[in-house]
Amino acid sequence: MNTTEFISLLGEHQDKSLVFEYAPGMLVGTNYHITEVKHVAIDAVDCGSGTDSWKETIIQLWESPSELGKKEYLSTYKALAILKKVGTMKTYEMDAIVKIEYSNAMFHTAHLHITDFEIKQGQLLMKLAIQPTDCKAKEACGVSETNTVEANACAPGSGCC
Repeated sequence: MNTTEFISLLGEHQDKSLVFEYAPGMLVGTNYHITEVKHVAIDAVDCGSGTDSWKETIIQLWESPSELGKKEYLSTYKALAILKKVGTMKTYEMDAIVKIEYSNAMFHTAHLHITDFEIKQGQLLMKLAIQPTDCKAKEACGVSETNTVEANACAPGSGCC
C-alpha cells in the first residue's frame, strides 16, 4: 500500500478505531502511539551489481508502558491528523510504500508491510506482515523463482552475492 492509498483509507474511515495486526491474531496494544514518521529514500546495489532506488514512508508505533490496560485504540481521525501535520512539515512522496515499524517484548523490531485491511466492529484493522529477504539478482546468480539458494551457491568467487 502506498502513502496515498493509506491516507485515503484513513480519511474514508475517520469514525473508526485504528488497529494493527502485526502477526496472525496478534494485535498492537491499545496503548500504542505514533511516535515517528520517516520519509526514507533507498538507493541500493544488489549482489548482482544491479542498482535500484525507491521511497518509503515508515510509521513507527510504540506501546506506552504507562498506558497498559487502556480501553480504546487510537482513532483513525487522530492518526490522520498526525499524518496531515507531518505532511505540512515534511512533504510526503505519495507513491512511497508505507511500512509500519513496530516491536514489543515478544516481537523483534521490524518494518512491516500492510498486506490487507478489514472493517469490522467499528475498527479499521490493518493487517501487517514481514517481507522475507530475497536474492534480487536471481538471473545473475542462476536462481530460479521457485528454488532457494543453497548456502554454498553464493560462495566467494562464485560470481554471486
